[in-house]
Amino acid sequence: MLIVGLTGGIASGKSLVTRVLRDLGAQIIDADKIVHDLLSPGEDACNEVIGHFGGSIQLPDGTIDRRKLGDIIFNHPEERAWLNQCIHPRVFQAYQTRVHHLRERQPDAIVVMDAALLIETGYHKRMDKLIVVYAAQKDQVKRLMERDRFTLEQALARISSQMPLEEKRKHADYVIDNTGTRESSEQQTREIYEKLKQESGRRE
Repeated sequence: MLIVGLTGGIASGKSLVTRVLRDLGAQIIDADKIVHDLLSPGEDACNEVIGHFGGSIQLPDGTIDRRKLGDIIFNHPEERAWLNQCIHPRVFQAYQTRVHHLRERQPDAIVVMDAALLIETGYHKRMDKLIVVYAAQKDQVKRLMERDRFTLEQALARISSQMPLEEKRKHADYVIDNTGTRESSEQQTREIYEKLKQESGRRE
């Protein structure tokens, strides 16, 4: 089994890369999906977060308004640090459980852990290989404003809360440059997957 970390900045194009990798046969573990499950009503993490931030971050159906929560944490570093401390250990515990199950069922699988804060948490050191998806900041801003209807201020706050992509590139075994066309990014992804398959074969 080969464990591959996939990271980048917000709106850098990771979803495009994960789609291609999934189509090629990789097993994707999506950290954002795990967080979504952890913050479902009734879950311990959800109760802790509401207890800390108050009922004002809840929607009428009891779920957490992630946009409202985002506006708080992306403008208050100490609150972001608290949330990370609450959520990240649980995310990686869930990740380890899924890897364990995959190892039993598909010992030769290429498993991709898709997580925006993989390097910031230090968890990239536990990966066999690391892919960083790179995009220009102006493209990140454009995507956030168009896709998520963020204001320029909201977009920049989210981008600046993460490690600069130029820094992330320094940790990468592979970089996918998403500043060009979609076709170019897809081709880069396919080429990297072939290299990962070769690497996986050498480890068996």
